Amino acid sequence: MKKRQFLTSAAGLMVGAVSGSINSAHALASKEKNDSQVIITITGDIKSTNRGGLDPVKDQLMYKRGIKFNKAHAFTLADIEKLPTKTISPTMEYDGRVHKLSGPRLIDVLTKVGFASSKDVKILMYGLDGYTPQVSLADVQKYDFILATRIDGELLSIGGFGPLFAIYDADRIKEFSKKPLNQRFVACPWGLYCIEVKSS
Repeated sequence: MKKRQFLTSAAGLMVGAVSGSINSAHALASKEKNDSQVIITITGDIKSTNRGGLDPVKDQLMYKRGIKFNKAHAFTLADIEKLPTKTISPTMEYDGRVHKLSGPRLIDVLTKVGFASSKDVKILMYGLDGYTPQVSLADVQKYDFILATRIDGELLSIGGFGPLFAIYDADRIKEFSKKPLNQRFVACPWGLYCIEVKSS
């Protein structure tokens, strides 16, 4: 009887170990898939590219938005998270609470793809909801925008603020901190999936 109980227990442990290994493998595969998924495409007047022109089928959203390019630079989540991270703590307009947002500085991402450093450079940012603010390169640097990948330690998600949220620390920028909450982030698109660099 004791031997049978031992064998049953051992079998249970083996099944649990195998199940755990399978679950871990699935989690790893899922993470690798997410890390290799393109989350933002940068187009326009840039020097470093890693993909060809717009595909009207595979790039359906960009095609529908009228975005055109012959070459571009596509970043995966892993690419973005390899860059130095900055964390900011602005009061969010959606609930009036302070949240921690973290991700690379937008200027570091733009530097990665290379661009003409000029006061005339404009940055056009496309959000999934159709919101498309345009800011100057000078303002990108002045307000120190980040491309947030996480909020309060959790990855941004599609259907939430993801895949990326271009945002600055409004609480610590005098010209924004004095404004009502709903007027502080007019240049900050969430659901950001494409950036166009325009030199003129």
